[in-house]
Amino acid sequence: MPRFYRKLAVLAKIENTYGVNPTPTGAANAIQMTNATITPLAGDQVSRDLMLPYLGQQGVILVGTYAQLQGEVEIAGAGAAGEVPPYGVLLRACGLAETVTADTDVQYDPVSSGFESVTLYFNHDGVNHILLGSRGSVSVNLVPKQIPRYTFSFSGMLGTISDTALPSTDYSAFQVPLPISKANTAMTLHGWSSVAESLSIDLANQVEPRFLIGDENIQLVDRNPSGTAVIEARSLATLDVFARAQARTRGALVLTHGTVAGNIVQFDAPAVELGRPTEGQTQKIINYSVPLMLCTDSGDDEFKITVK
Repeated sequence: MPRFYRKLAVLAKIENTYGVNPTPTGAANAIQMTNATITPLAGDQVSRDLMLPYLGQQGVILVGTYAQLQGEVEIAGAGAAGEVPPYGVLLRACGLAETVTADTDVQYDPVSSGFESVTLYFNHDGVNHILLGSRGSVSVNLVPKQIPRYTFSFSGMLGTISDTALPSTDYSAFQVPLPISKANTAMTLHGWSSVAESLSIDLANQVEPRFLIGDENIQLVDRNPSGTAVIEARSLATLDVFARAQARTRGALVLTHGTVAGNIVQFDAPAVELGRPTEGQTQKIINYSVPLMLCTDSGDDEFKITVK
């Protein structure tokens, strides 16, 4: 009996103790994903390189084996202001602390210690991969006329791989996303109400599988948030990206997507340096592709996601 590519269930639940399976369920912990893929047996391999009286392949030994999961989740609110979005568990496993203000918003801010971890189930039409102690990184790519999505990439300690029936899943907490557009989306860069072709932001966490005598784990060891804004070229009086790049002037980036409470997501970076702009064109209109460096201002504050 063949197994079908589009039949997939991804489950995620925060671990109370690192690497201990909290047993996520389809009813409470299902993640609605697009373009989800798994690398079931990532790691290294070593050869024995034996000196023998004959030639030929000797095989290898697999070492440091772990698993990787990548996938996209639609960017949308939680249905009501102050409600935790159903994908919040994934943001927490990317080194972002969750702060809930009842009836107002839920904020995700980077931290430099106390990183949380998540157990992931990847059930692809009846074969279930379990990733323990998973940590990862997230990026966003916001393009007009497209559905906005987070792109997640996780590494996890290898759990079991087994024949397991697809679970019954509940995706009712996931809201219908809004396309990126003038009506739904507003962006300011260094104080300019921007006319933009796209914005990408990458939290760029460095995640390292650690295989030692006495301990094995997945560690989040660094982050280097960056991005790119492709903006319509206007007069220098409007925004002189060249002068600001040369002067290393820092300014704020704010993108708000959605207009109705319960389906608003906002991205903030208070101290953005501009890199070397390059000139291009789309539909014969000049644009600038501007690298963005999301710098810290006074600590763990270089980037924030607010769901409200």
